[in-house]
Formats: sequence, structure tokens, C-alpha cells
Amino acid sequence: MADHQRIHPVPEPEQEPPVQKPTVPLVPRGSFRSEKGDPERQQLEPPPLRKRTIPYYPPLKPPKKRICSCKRCLCCTCCLLFFLIIIIGALAAAFYFVFQPKIPNYSVDSMRITQFNFNNDMSLLFATFNVNITARNPNKKIGIYYESGSHLSVWYTGVKLCEGSLPKFYQGHRNTTVLSLNLSGQTENASELLQSLQLDQQKGSIPLNLRAKVPVKLKIGKLKLMKWKFLVKCKLDVDSLSANNAIRIRNSDCKFGFRL
Repeated sequence: MADHQRIHPVPEPEQEPPVQKPTVPLVPRGSFRSEKGDPERQQLEPPPLRKRTIPYYPPLKPPKKRICSCKRCLCCTCCLLFFLIIIIGALAAAFYFVFQPKIPNYSVDSMRITQFNFNNDMSLLFATFNVNITARNPNKKIGIYYESGSHLSVWYTGVKLCEGSLPKFYQGHRNTTVLSLNLSGQTENASELLQSLQLDQQKGSIPLNLRAKVPVKLKIGKLKLMKWKFLVKCKLDVDSLSANNAIRIRNSDCKFGFRL
């Protein structure tokens, strides 16, 4: 008899539980997978390392409003000065064409020495000069007031021999006035001056300088302007410096200037 075949029951294979679909989509609607990447992969991958950055601070700049205000102020100042220069130039041109101012003329016509002697030890020199000066005002519409406080002096080789002053007077339009002035003074340490004077007197040419500082006021119409100061320098060449003798002026050159 054949052996009974044993039949063993074969267990049925276990069924895997059904995979539940996620109720919420991993990728939001209206977006693509490439925008956010794979969420599962994002969970597995570590977060990227953050680089440490040093903050950048730009250089400080001055405020633009302040610069603009300074430029405007400078521009306004320059424009104001420009207009002032134009106005002053226009007034000066009008004054020149209306009044036609001209420089006064001065000349030394003659000179006479009434005293020119030394003391016993030749240490002091006493000198008195009489000088005739002609002052001419060539202006048609400008008068000159010669004020007090003028100063005249005669010099020889840088040494002052005598001094004096002009009288106070008014010189009208196109007027010529001849002034006779007495100048006197004394000079110390005159021994060296005597030697130089004797040499020039032998040559027949003695250089003298006459200097004048005269305060004046100009009269234009009925208007009297502020005080000015006339400066006159005359270079003279005389033949001798002998007392009680008329001195012949061989050459005379006068220059005029003025200042406030």
C-alpha cells in the first residue's frame, strides 16, 4: 500500500496594507515640482551652510541740501558784486563825461636863500628858503579847497634842510595861483653834509627835492566831497646854495599823486 501523502496546508501570503494617499498634496496647486523641489528629498538633505557676511557701510557724504544752499549763496554774492561793479563803473563814466576832471599842475618858479650858515663847530646848519610855487587848476567844473595841515620840505641827499606849510585857501575853476612860501629849519651833524655840498657846488649842479603833502576837498557844483591828500614831488637842479643870492633853477620836474 502506497504511503499516504501528507498534505500540509500552505499559509496564504500576508496581504500588505493598502497605501493611503495623502489628503493634502505635497505640491500646492498651481505650482510646479521644480519650484519647491521634492519635499521628501528636502527632509533628508541637511540645510545649506550659511556664509558669514561682513556688512558694508558706504562712506558718509555731506547732505546735498547744505551743498546746494552754499552754492546758491555764493552765486548770489558773485552776482551782487558783479552788478555793484557795473553800477560803480557806470557812475564813474558818467562823472568823467559830465565833469571831465583834470589833474592840477604845480611848478617851482624861483627860489631864494635868505639864510644858509653853520655854527662855529660845523655841527648845525641853519637854512631859510623863500620858494615861489605856481598852482594851476585846469578844471572847468571842479574847485579845490586847500585845507590846513599841509607840509612842505626841501631835501638834499636824503637830509631835510627846511620845512613849512601852505596857506588855507580856495582855488576856483581854471584858476592859477602863485604862492610865496618861507621854509626854515636846522640840520644836526652837518659836517659831512658840508663836504658833499662843496663838491656839488664846484660842479655847478646841486640836486634838491621838494616834497608836499596837502589835504584838500573837491567842490563839484554845490557839493563838497570828502577830504583827499595831494602828494607833490619836485626834483630840482640848482647852481648854488649861497645866502642872499638868487638861485638859478636849471631843471625842474614835478609829479603829482593823491590818496584818501
